[in-house]
Amino acid sequence: MRQGLGGRVRRLRVAAVPAVFVFLASCAKDAPQDTFDVDGPIADKIDRLQVPVFLVAGLVFVLVQGLIIATVIRHRHRPGRPDPIQVHGNTKLEVGWTVVPALLLVIVAFPTVFTIFDLAKEPTKNVLPVEVYGHLWWWEYRYPTLGNLTTANELHIPTNTDVRLSLHSIEPGLPAGPGQEFAQGVIHSFWVPKLAGKQDVVPGRVNKLTIRAEKADTYLGQCAEYCNLSHANMRLRVVSMEQAKFDEWVAHQRQPIQTPTEGDAAAGFALFKGKGTCIACHTLGGVEGAVARVGPNLTHLMDRETFAGATFDITTQNLHDWIEDPSAMKPMRPEKGTGMPKVPLSETEINQLVVFLETLK
Repeated sequence: MRQGLGGRVRRLRVAAVPAVFVFLASCAKDAPQDTFDVDGPIADKIDRLQVPVFLVAGLVFVLVQGLIIATVIRHRHRPGRPDPIQVHGNTKLEVGWTVVPALLLVIVAFPTVFTIFDLAKEPTKNVLPVEVYGHLWWWEYRYPTLGNLTTANELHIPTNTDVRLSLHSIEPGLPAGPGQEFAQGVIHSFWVPKLAGKQDVVPGRVNKLTIRAEKADTYLGQCAEYCNLSHANMRLRVVSMEQAKFDEWVAHQRQPIQTPTEGDAAAGFALFKGKGTCIACHTLGGVEGAVARVGPNLTHLMDRETFAGATFDITTQNLHDWIEDPSAMKPMRPEKGTGMPKVPLSETEINQLVVFLETLK
């Protein structure tokens, strides 16, 4: 008997180790995607709902688990002990444990429903509309009221402005169906925890989401719905800035590229349009024929901090490694039309392309 008890204790200790690590992992002081560390009125509304609901659920959990543990200990089997008294058919108890949970659900339901309708309201004053397109595996942003300005992965917004996102899922690298401009993509989920809740991005329909930041900062997010091979590498950033800075950013983004005329940059530009076949997938403002949406708009690539679904910092080495073998850095299926293919280029040609890309400021 003692050996059996000792074995159970050892197994419990072993099982407790990962549980402790999971608990400690939730204790980060400055987690960039902490849904409880909100910034902005939209996320604050969600936080003011989830905290009391979590407390109610926590109390119910403690009560139920406490009663189970107390019952197991008090009525555990012992030699000669009769069966415990049964309460089946006790009308008062059965009505009580039916009515009390129902009342708790009603109490939770009212603020939940009101919050859902409140968050779904279309803002009417000081609104910036942005079209968001989920691709495999990166984000495209288009500003229809700002000359259809386009960027990728890093969404820039002005502070203290309601930004109304229209969420689409398309895949221009795949064959389009009858009557479609682009092939429909897969289900994604747009999530920036500190600014708003999750919103699914569903093929064939347009879902809406409002975000708002009250201070200039950079907020991290990600796709929160499994979308196949490189789902974990489909990240995003929201960069909020004061209105004057945002206006400067918009004016800069509207500028076409400065076409290089000499040196490695010019050679890289020629590769971009020719042997490198980059022009078949990417847009470059001011370059004839460079209007494809299969890959991100690269007009002002160096104005961003990250690339490849906001996964890698923009550095010379990362750009080189990406051109050399994209799928080695980020799992993709270019042979099936999803992701950047590996183009057979020499070391010199790769370096020339990198030099050109670094001029896209």
